[in-house]
Amino acid sequence: MGAAGAFGVLALGLLYGLKHATEVDHIVAVSTIVSEHRKLSHAAWVGALWGAGHTIALAVAGGFVLGLRVIIPAQIATALELAVALMIVLLGVGATARALRKRGDFHLHEHTHDNVAHVHLHFHEPGTRHAGPVKSHSHAIRQVGLRPLVVGAVHGLAGSATLTLLVLAQIRSVLLGLLYLGMFGLGSMAGMLFMSGIVGLPFVLSARRLTRAHYDLQMAAGAFSVCFGVWYCFAIGRASGLY
Repeated sequence: MGAAGAFGVLALGLLYGLKHATEVDHIVAVSTIVSEHRKLSHAAWVGALWGAGHTIALAVAGGFVLGLRVIIPAQIATALELAVALMIVLLGVGATARALRKRGDFHLHEHTHDNVAHVHLHFHEPGTRHAGPVKSHSHAIRQVGLRPLVVGAVHGLAGSATLTLLVLAQIRSVLLGLLYLGMFGLGSMAGMLFMSGIVGLPFVLSARRLTRAHYDLQMAAGAFSVCFGVWYCFAIGRASGLY
């Protein structure tokens, strides 16, 4: 392959990485993590770590593809897609639970009626006082952690990333294939860093006063993630002929 052809392949990897970062399942998954951060820099780091995990997973899988000249079977690709769908559901559940736990107008109350104790959810308007003690709520910013890295790695082995591995199987040069992976990873990191910053902006702005709207946004992001994950699971099953 000439220099012009190699340059075209690397440019394709960069552009495809940028496009890959904007796919809906990626944005939905990252939004649930971004929603808990109150600094734009933290939101951007979430995207960067997602891209890093995505690139690492692709590098490992791509090494096998380039070295052994194999193509990932359709059954494995489907299983990885289902794993992504399940992960999106779990991320949504986690985001919703965190928003409920941190809301100042939401608490778990325990009551006893007829000698039977039970716990129920309780919402109240701001300024309402409780007759009994209420557990304090912490609004401290959590560290970004390794969760975006893991989420990105799972995404890196599924979806259209599989198509990237198919392209690698057609590249004869191992060096060119590794460079293609690197450009793809760079594009995905840049794309997700930008997208996570955009997605995180409403959460950052609403977190300045920690109003009810901030936690409503978190709950909305979590609920949408759960709904999308369930739909995605059924769509994958229907497309693959599982049902």
